[in-house]
Parts: sequence; structure tokens; C-alpha cells
Amino acid sequence: MRKALAVYLMAGRELPELAEAAVEAGADLVELGFPFSDPLADGPVIRRAAERALAEGMRTGACLEMLAATRERLPETPLVPMTYSSLLEAYGWERFAGDARAAGATSLIVADLPAGERPELRRVQLVAPTSTDDRLRLAAELTDGWLYLVTVTGTTGPRDGLSPALAGLVERARRATTLPLYAGFGISTAEQARAAAELADGIVVGTSALEAAEDGPRALARHVQALRKALDAAPVTA
Repeated sequence: MRKALAVYLMAGRELPELAEAAVEAGADLVELGFPFSDPLADGPVIRRAAERALAEGMRTGACLEMLAATRERLPETPLVPMTYSSLLEAYGWERFAGDARAAGATSLIVADLPAGERPELRRVQLVAPTSTDDRLRLAAELTDGWLYLVTVTGTTGPRDGLSPALAGLVERARRATTLPLYAGFGISTAEQARAAAELADGIVVGTSALEAAEDGPRALARHVQALRKALDAAPVTA
């Protein structure tokens, strides 16, 4: 089984075209960022993308419309909105879950909602190097399909190299679950992608994908192709 490549893109008018370009270039899953005015986990590139999206009117309803339009273009690709609990609180938790599913969401990520809170909300859980073994086991039990490994402590954004904490986090996570493990935060280059994929089952790329997307679908596709090539060169774990 090949290593999974998840690409994060901000919800906006250009999202359907960008998502289609990313998938055609080798992405297996698209995370759709729903812009939020105070994104605690996001670095400056994603913050700027969120500000632009909000400036063009990307409130929750408009984001769901873009999700639906993306689903029309990509009927088979997993599409996973990523947002914050304040947005869901304002919109309505059950209402958002239902509307997101109706628009084509495969699952959901709520970056600041700890495992164990609102267990009725099926979502991909996040764990970090600072997560205790008990917290990691709980997240693994509750996660929806795969477990998101946050490789660093801090916000999203490029790093000089792959976090040395990832190997230990993968080892601990594999003791807790047989589900796929996708590593994200701080992975931006082909070299980092391959190094992460040698440990985990897939990667999530956000900041560098958004930077490429600023130059349009073709530039994004070239970046995704480079990442795909790097992942395909990584050994596949048994």
C-alpha cells in the first residue's frame, strides 16, 4: 500500500479547482481549512490564507458550499474539513456535523477539541509528542479512520528538518492502534516528506501547499508531484 499524501487547502472560491489539481497530481486526501479569526494552531502562512478567505466572505455557509463544489469534482477523494471548536459552537455542533456530511465531508478535524470531549462527534483525533500514553490510547480509540500525529510542539509552518520527536511518537502510537498514522505540522519539503513517510503511513502538508497554491493550480500540482515522488521512494512498512 502506498504512503498517503494529504494536502491542506483553505476554503475559498478557487478551492475546487485547486483540490482537483492536487488530487490529479497525486494527493490522496484533501483537508479543507475553514477560516477562523484566531487559529491557535496555525502559523503565519495559514493565518494569512484564512484572512484572505474571510475577506472574500468565506463564512461557514460559504465554506460548506465550496466543500460541496469540491465533492462534485472529486466524487471518490476523502475530503476532511479542519476547523476550531468556536466555529462549531457558533454554528451548532450537530448542525455542522450534519451539514458537512451532506456537503460531502468524509470526516472532520477540530484542532482544539481534546479527545474525550464531545465523543459523539466523529472526527480525526490529533496527538503530539507531549501527549501522555493514556491520552494517546484514548485518541486512538476514538479517532475516525486514521490518527493525526502532530510532529512538533507549536504552530504549523516550515522547519529546517524533520522533528526528532516523530520516531518516538510513531512507536508509541503503533502500540495503541493498528490504524494508519499520518504525520503533519512542519513537513514542507520532499526530503522531509520522505523522511516522515519512512516512519508513518502518510503525511499532511499544509503551509508549503498553500504557498504553491498562491501561484495557481499548476504550481500546486508541481509541488504535489514532487511530494508524491518522494513518498513513493520511501519504503513501505509491513
